[in-house]
Amino acid sequence: MRVHLVNPSDVSFGVGVITPRWLYVLAAATPSIYGDAIITDETLEALDLSRIQPGDVVGIGIHTANAFRGMEVGKLARERGAWVVYGGIHATLYPEEAHEFGAAHAVVQGDGDTIWKQVIADCVAGHPERIYDGGKIGGSEFVGARWDLLPPKSYMWASVQTVRGCPKHCSFCSVWRTDGQRPRQRSNEVVVREIVQLRRMGYRFIALADDNFYPVTLTDIALAEKQGNHERVAELRALRGERFDLMDRLAALPKDTVLFTQITMEAAEDPAFLDAMCKANIKGGLVGVESVTKEGLKAVFKDFNETGDNLAARLRNFREHGVHVLGSFIFGLSSDRPDTFDATAALASEAKLTFAQFVTMTPYPGTVDFERWEKELAVAGEVPSIDGVPITRYWRLPWHRRPRLWATHSTMSQEEIRVRTQGVWDRFYSFKEIWKRADCVKSLKARLAFILISKLYRAMYANTGIATDSARRKSASKSARFFAKAARGLFQGKPMPELAEPGIEASPLPVLGQ
Repeated sequence: MRVHLVNPSDVSFGVGVITPRWLYVLAAATPSIYGDAIITDETLEALDLSRIQPGDVVGIGIHTANAFRGMEVGKLARERGAWVVYGGIHATLYPEEAHEFGAAHAVVQGDGDTIWKQVIADCVAGHPERIYDGGKIGGSEFVGARWDLLPPKSYMWASVQTVRGCPKHCSFCSVWRTDGQRPRQRSNEVVVREIVQLRRMGYRFIALADDNFYPVTLTDIALAEKQGNHERVAELRALRGERFDLMDRLAALPKDTVLFTQITMEAAEDPAFLDAMCKANIKGGLVGVESVTKEGLKAVFKDFNETGDNLAARLRNFREHGVHVLGSFIFGLSSDRPDTFDATAALASEAKLTFAQFVTMTPYPGTVDFERWEKELAVAGEVPSIDGVPITRYWRLPWHRRPRLWATHSTMSQEEIRVRTQGVWDRFYSFKEIWKRADCVKSLKARLAFILISKLYRAMYANTGIATDSARRKSASKSARFFAKAARGLFQGKPMPELAEPGIEASPLPVLGQ
């Protein structure tokens, strides 16, 4: 009996951008008595079904974007006599769907780190449970990844997780519901150990794949102090202190290490935190700007962000402290008007964003937006369908049958929103604008590399928005494949097998607000 772990994708891209971490975490959680897990990331190559034998256990991780392909894989694996187990965000939200449409024997809801070994044992014994509750485990229980199983020279970036959960409640995001709003941090020692392992292997670029790298804001602490909640103040200060300790440790890594993370706009109010990020080689962060209008931010429950000149200043503050921003914007909000697109493009330029993405509003399951959309259709009395599938279950359709946009807009047609969104992509990633932004690097070689990477990003994500690698669509262009292969070498570093783990003491915590 062998254990297979499959990251489904309907396109094999040849080169991966970021390592799909869950594959290697569950590989580490697989007991050694079953041998090393056989890992297939379909963004690199399609699953070889001939390797699946009767009695094998096939674990399939699905999110909404790759659920269709994932359920195809499950049915094929079950036909070959294997035990089929689903996990991931989508399976957590819709466990019965995996049984009905994906030929599941079992579904794991929540975290799979600790329960995976029990799932395998039950399959081997011939009586897996229909649904397993993995829960939300504590940070000390997170399993480290088996990076020794990585196929060589296949990914541009590696990935390490430091914290799960996000205290925010953005209407378009399901993380705060599936991973919880209370941050669950891993110990700094195990995080640094994992990063050092990857740097030894030659991975110079590493994504800190967190829901929110800035889990405690200065506003959070000030509010708890105002409420006189001393226990909460102490808890928040401790979490903040752990972040600074982690960044102190990361600062001891080789200086050619480049880390990237996801962070909220509020970090711009915390110069001490930004300075610590820069010192720790955290050179960039994905910041969810979402909208340039107050009405738009209110619509997505993100009115803690700024607008106008204050927004541009906040975003520039990241760069002034040495942290580059990948700004994320959403179009198609009810408050959007034709001039919103030009205003967004102008803001992205004025704020000196290094990279940006412009996505159209998509109602993802588990989000407030999805619930609101589903209720609106129900109130209207008729839920549209395609090929007999309700539009509210669009993930059960192949890519080419799914609509590009979902909800009607009061002032713009869906085609107008699509065309205007594409226009912003084209404007931001024009050669002229890319060359202007390339002043963030010094040498001509580095500028040329910046142009190549910018064109790669535009080619890969302009039609889909950024997502995990397995979400890339069949429509990914040949130019993206070319740029990806050409760019992979730019991210490679020289292996450093003798690199020691930094063992430094944490610096004193900066005074809040300074």
